[in-house]
Amino acid sequence: MSAAPHPRELLLIGGGGEMTLSVDVAVQALEQARARGLRTHVTNRADTLAATPAVTAAADAATAVDFARPGDTADWAAGRAADGERPALVFGVREMAQEAVAATAHALELPGNPPAAVRRIRTKDACRAALAAAGFRQPAVRVCRDASEARAFLAATAGPWVVKPRDGADSAGVRKVTGPDDLPAALAQLPDREAPFLVEEFVDGREFSVEGVFVGGSPRVLAVTAKEKLPPPYFVEIGHVLPADLPEETRRSVEETVTAALTALELRFGLFHVELWLTAEGIVLGEVHVRIGGGWIHRMLPHVRPGLELYGTVYDDALGLPVDLPASLPAPERAAAARYFAPPEGRVTAVTGWDAVRTHPAVLHAELRVGPGDVVPGFRSGGDRVGAVVVGAATPAEARELARELVASVHFTVEPVEPVDAVDMGDDLPEVRVDLEPRPLTSSFRISHMTIETVDHLRLRLLQGGRTVGEGEITADSGYGQDGPAIAAEAEELARTLAAARDEAHHGADGADPVAPLRAALEKAAADGVGAPARMLVEMAFLDRAARRAGVPVWRLLGLPEPGRVRLLHTVPIGEDIPLDGRPLKIKLGGADDEQILRSLLGVPAPLILDANRGWDRQDWERLRPLLAELAPAVLEDPVRDPALLPAIRAALPGTAVVLDEGIATAGDAAFAVGTAGGLNVKLMRFGGILPALDALTDATEKGAARMLGCFLEPPRAIAYAAQLAGLCDWSDLDGHFWVSDDRPVPSYGLDSDAPGIPRIAYTPEPARGEAPAI
Repeated sequence: MSAAPHPRELLLIGGGGEMTLSVDVAVQALEQARARGLRTHVTNRADTLAATPAVTAAADAATAVDFARPGDTADWAAGRAADGERPALVFGVREMAQEAVAATAHALELPGNPPAAVRRIRTKDACRAALAAAGFRQPAVRVCRDASEARAFLAATAGPWVVKPRDGADSAGVRKVTGPDDLPAALAQLPDREAPFLVEEFVDGREFSVEGVFVGGSPRVLAVTAKEKLPPPYFVEIGHVLPADLPEETRRSVEETVTAALTALELRFGLFHVELWLTAEGIVLGEVHVRIGGGWIHRMLPHVRPGLELYGTVYDDALGLPVDLPASLPAPERAAAARYFAPPEGRVTAVTGWDAVRTHPAVLHAELRVGPGDVVPGFRSGGDRVGAVVVGAATPAEARELARELVASVHFTVEPVEPVDAVDMGDDLPEVRVDLEPRPLTSSFRISHMTIETVDHLRLRLLQGGRTVGEGEITADSGYGQDGPAIAAEAEELARTLAAARDEAHHGADGADPVAPLRAALEKAAADGVGAPARMLVEMAFLDRAARRAGVPVWRLLGLPEPGRVRLLHTVPIGEDIPLDGRPLKIKLGGADDEQILRSLLGVPAPLILDANRGWDRQDWERLRPLLAELAPAVLEDPVRDPALLPAIRAALPGTAVVLDEGIATAGDAAFAVGTAGGLNVKLMRFGGILPALDALTDATEKGAARMLGCFLEPPRAIAYAAQLAGLCDWSDLDGHFWVSDDRPVPSYGLDSDAPGIPRIAYTPEPARGEAPAI
């Protein structure tokens, strides 16, 4: 009996990004493929697969392949095809993945856009040149490599101008300049200050975009969208209305210009989103994209054209199925509008009116990603949006007004995130206060040699005039020999000693290093035998105080790279179920069921980090070695009790980073880990804080060692403190606070890393169909 044929497959390259909108787009694209009987396979970067569980859950399979390297994606897909896993079509919904989509379709001889055409439109100056050569109006533009070239362009052309990245999205780094004096501030906003950038003439006109789909290689316009942007110098979209309320003659002229431009650019497949301006001189084309527009346009279009399936139309056309979409469509008979929230900058203390908006009958989609305690940043790019409302109505004017009214009905109360150096901290010695509270975990945590149920929560505050001017927070676990009361006593004594020193860190001359005296005092405390947890607690409070006085975050005070978003490993304690949805997993081993657990992981597409907590002896290693070699985990952490086995383990697993964790607490320990295992896991509670941990990481980096940043079961503030070093490490294992706090687990988190002092964790989980993911 012959085997059943494999179902036809959609290969969705690039999956979805981490923003809610991008996840929603990807899930819709997958659902419309499944409705056509297509098997679906998603590729994305490993960290983004882990951060977008709703996308991987909607797909039949997921594989970590970096779309930023189009050739690698094409080679990977060609290898699958050679093994009989050939997709029926290749597609992508993300801007940054389109070159990989085109390269892969070309390699597999499947429908797609020519790779050269996609590269041309993805390079903004090349696209401008091609459109100008084809006779379309374009602003003058120059690729600049430094400020002097930009100033030369300003001198040779009439302003105003726009500075923007050569390759970017979401209006990030796009800024208007009116003269040379504005240039330094604009260049400072560029996402990559080392990369070439564009300076182009500012176009004065109303801005629109055209949305459509290719059928049989020809463009079909679905709608024209009116855009509303915040005032310059930034160019962030605050709202969209679809269809644009344009005279019929103007609408047809816009559609004809766009379709002619797409043909001239040799584009022929998928969806398109073309930006343009209506000026006194006529239509001026802007950026061209071969994906659907952002701003929830993918939800608005099916509302104004009932029955339309954006992605399904592409699939049907590529698979040779009939598509009922005339070359010229009438204007839609109903309308939709989207509008973004733009609350004032500051820390949110209250939000009112949201429930009424969320349940309004005309709302097609609504989301709000900030609440009390969150910090609202300045509105500089699409990435700064904190929520949106999408509505349907009978006419464009009604839709626009309703969206505005609903957004305006939500009121945000905020308080300034004041630079704490503006707070009067006075010259009086700070009062030191340490509090200790036993705290049960949200669930028990089992590793190879113990089960943890409760920790001691310690908080050290520096107070002046009853106000906190510096704060540290940790937890102590007796299972690791961490005695909460003893740590509290040590920390309080050390903090009082440092507070009495009145050193140059607080009262020195301008320009004095505020960290050096603290570092010296803590090194002396270590030499005097003060334990690492106490030193970490004190370091946190005094670095917090120094950073608040300077009006900068701690990472900037220490000259560290900005923390950015922290991708999390998902830690699975012994005895718990292992999720198999593509996220990077840290599996705790060292128990009786290790062989069974390892067998269950064979074929799992997620990056694997295996941590035996020194639970294996030589016999265990020999028994498990064949399975480990077959699994080829990304990281093997503390596998054995006997370090003499490490050379053999490294030789048997050449593609696996072996790191040591247990007992790695000093510079000498770190050097041993690097020398014997080739890697280390740094935990601040063992090293005594950021400063000694930073020294160990710097040395490990210079020696080319694998670096992991880890934690114990610690509160969110301590985790956020450690996360400032995440940019210096290969792996971040910083999810210990989910067992200590009531915070709902998420696959990644950011930090409010612009606020003075120690940053706080800012949760922005990617909800799936209105529900935040639980992990």
